Amino acid sequence: MSSEDGRLLGLVVGDTREFSRQVGEQDLVDFARVSGDDQPLHLDPDFGKRTRFGGRIAHGMLSAGYISALLGTKLAPNAIAIYLSQSLRFVRPVRIGDTITVRGEVTAIDQEKRFVTVQTDCLNQEGKTVVTGEAVVMLDEVV
Repeated sequence: MSSEDGRLLGLVVGDTREFSRQVGEQDLVDFARVSGDDQPLHLDPDFGKRTRFGGRIAHGMLSAGYISALLGTKLAPNAIAIYLSQSLRFVRPVRIGDTITVRGEVTAIDQEKRFVTVQTDCLNQEGKTVVTGEAVVMLDEVV
């Protein structure tokens, strides 16, 4: 519910949410199966060794999927979040065994449209950014 204090369904500018997930072998296999992106860079260790990365790397959109999970389940848990847009910049590769922490910070709220703008970042276990961007979601109350 909107209010005069700038809150929308409990959110206010400056609120942050986060969660972490370790990337496993099966995550890459499952993502390739579901998405159809079976590029050898993600699935073939011998191929990966011959690339600039020196080994396999996770699909970039796997990290983007973690952002989607944050927005859909952690941002406003008692609301429905409808993804409207997302910018992404892939900064570093993600490898099997990495622990990715996804962080979202509310940077703007349009109460009339029920739009929430969120700075989105994925960091590895060393605290280094692997993906950065900005999302806009529309929030609806659960009825």
